[in-house]
Amino acid sequence: MNWRWTVTWALCAAVAYGLISGWPLRDPARITAAAAALSSILALFGVVSIWARRAGRSPAHSSSAQVDDAAEVLARTARRQWEEEAVLRQVYDPAPLPLVWSDCSRPEVSDHRQLVGAAVVCRVNDPQVLAAAFNSLARRRLVLLGPGGSGKTTFALLLMLALLRTRTTGDPVPVLLSLSSFDPARECARTWLHRRIAADYPAIADAETYGAGVIEDLLTEHRLIPVLDGLDELPERSRAVALASFNDTLPSHTPLVLTCRTADYVRAVAESGVLTGATVLEPAPVRTSDALALLRLATPPGPRQHGWDTLAKHLDHEPDAPAAQALTSPLMVALARSVYADNDNDPAELADTQRFSAPADIERHLLDALIPTLYHRARRQHPAHSWDPRQARDHLARLAAGMHAQATYDLAWWQLYRWTPALARPWRRAWTWALVACAGLLLTTSFLLVVLDAPSWPEALRWFLLSALEPFAVVPMLGLSGLITRRERSLTRASATAAAVALSAGFAIPPSSWCYYGSASATVIVASIGLFCFSLWLVMLGVGLPSPPCMPSRSRPGGRRWRRQLIRALVFVIGVTAISECIFTSYTIAGYGAVLPPGTVPWGLVIGIVLGISLAALDWVRAPSTVDDLATAMSSVKADRLISLISGAACAVVFDIPDGIVRALPSHSSDPLRTTVFAAVMGVFHGGVLGAAVALAAHSWPHYTIARLLLAARGQLPWQLQAFLADAHRLGILRQVGPVYQFRHARLQHHLAAPPRHQWVKQCRPD
Repeated sequence: MNWRWTVTWALCAAVAYGLISGWPLRDPARITAAAAALSSILALFGVVSIWARRAGRSPAHSSSAQVDDAAEVLARTARRQWEEEAVLRQVYDPAPLPLVWSDCSRPEVSDHRQLVGAAVVCRVNDPQVLAAAFNSLARRRLVLLGPGGSGKTTFALLLMLALLRTRTTGDPVPVLLSLSSFDPARECARTWLHRRIAADYPAIADAETYGAGVIEDLLTEHRLIPVLDGLDELPERSRAVALASFNDTLPSHTPLVLTCRTADYVRAVAESGVLTGATVLEPAPVRTSDALALLRLATPPGPRQHGWDTLAKHLDHEPDAPAAQALTSPLMVALARSVYADNDNDPAELADTQRFSAPADIERHLLDALIPTLYHRARRQHPAHSWDPRQARDHLARLAAGMHAQATYDLAWWQLYRWTPALARPWRRAWTWALVACAGLLLTTSFLLVVLDAPSWPEALRWFLLSALEPFAVVPMLGLSGLITRRERSLTRASATAAAVALSAGFAIPPSSWCYYGSASATVIVASIGLFCFSLWLVMLGVGLPSPPCMPSRSRPGGRRWRRQLIRALVFVIGVTAISECIFTSYTIAGYGAVLPPGTVPWGLVIGIVLGISLAALDWVRAPSTVDDLATAMSSVKADRLISLISGAACAVVFDIPDGIVRALPSHSSDPLRTTVFAAVMGVFHGGVLGAAVALAAHSWPHYTIARLLLAARGQLPWQLQAFLADAHRLGILRQVGPVYQFRHARLQHHLAAPPRHQWVKQCRPD
């Protein structure tokens, strides 16, 4: 018996004692109501005790067969994902650049020789040799250093694909992850790895198929090789802490690959120490002859080869020319290939030493020419389905400036709301959602007033006033929910959520009740506040706090895991029914029975069962399904959009069920039937809009949609943002890491963000 279970039943006894001793029970009807409430409380705490007992259990481990199956699924998914990415990045077309990597010349950044093994020299253009060189390392730990543009990310990608291609059953699975999302001040390296793998590869996160602890078991049994790209992309203060976290939370024999710029890694090592057991490699400069040979192979045979011949002759006569120095960088070779080899531009212009007096001039020229060249080529191939090059460059520059303002290299679509002042801060976000709900209510009211034919024009004016007042009930709740989410403290979260719901009801229900009924009594107002709070609580029970989540939903409706879902459904039905019965019984005991529908129907039980079934169905469709799909930006947008729409529609109904009781009361006794029908229909639509607004505010896609539309209306981003990003990814301007886009190189992002950013950068800055 754990302490949570004991506390749960102690609290149950205290509540039951207070119920029996605090209520006057002389009236037999009240005795019956109190008995019903007492039985509901016992049922509710019985359900809670199940969760308390489950919470005290340690997480289950996966079986050996489950771990083996998960590793095979992960290997298949990762290989398919990165083979496609390698094609888009033209890594093997026509062949990888023959870059030589060898032991770093800085002895202070590497561990002791007896721990890391013999010296290593390898070329990245031979997958078999590359995989063999990594497997020969004493602890299979590798750090790749070099300046910006030296090919570290390409080496990591080639190594990962080489290991996947040569992998046999039982071998560890390499997974490439971007370090830009790691915050070592908030989580350790092991926790971050677990979270990122579950987000990027949702197929193996299925607890029923592979077990609840499969990712932890894969890490513990050294069945994974984390390939971590971009330690230098973390803030400077976080790099040493991140390096220390790798040493502290990952055993020294855990396979690992890490990339970082040399100067940044040297500073991090000086503060935290070396990565234990890791071999440190750095590349030799690209030979001009190798660069020109690759560029010739990438260029179609014919007259376009003459440009490379002219450039080669120039470099033979002037081996220290700016073009020769620039082509020692793999990044410049890749840019030259995109600008010249795949297009009609003449590479002989690089021999003009008056125009290009330094390697930096050639770099700026290639970065400037990259985007127009790629989009002009796309327009020639698909005139009707491509973007204007100048407009595309402006959009990409604004994206780069926004990412620079947010101090990130990841373009995560679910974080786009931070770029707009109307959604960046919790209270502004709350007022924005209130205005959205107000617009929806005004449109709905206008339509229904025409269709239903309002009893009188004063009645119609009251409804318009109600439509303007009622949406602002969600402002306190949305604002406080945003603050609660940012603070992430459970006690504060629970108490402040309850206060937010009560404040929301007290903020708008009394004036709207007065408007709704003309001269509402205190009984009606109290009933309105109580049922409104109950309705908001039900919505949050179904979708969570109305604040943008840290990650989008990866769920989709499915019929799997029906046994576990059936148990969760029973818990929902019993728990919600017990709470509903307590509330309606309390209304009867307190003397508010006049506001409830007449008759002997046990409304608490009936409504509770309906609500419980509705929330159980919503929980069922929100459960993650096992799909062997790639986690891409487009797929995550579609998945979260589907769940957002289902949740909004379901919570509109859930909100209306208890709230509709008070709304069905007649507003004028002179014509009770007409006004009751009119008020009920209008109230149902009003409550549905409010419930849907609160539910949508708890998901990523609605915030993304509002932000995207606001930015597109100002001309700052394209209307079809995901289509634009997918096209830029196809052209090789962006790269995709799971559901996140990044520029193909940090230097391209910095180059695009370099011009004056004015107000765009100011409004994109984080809070």
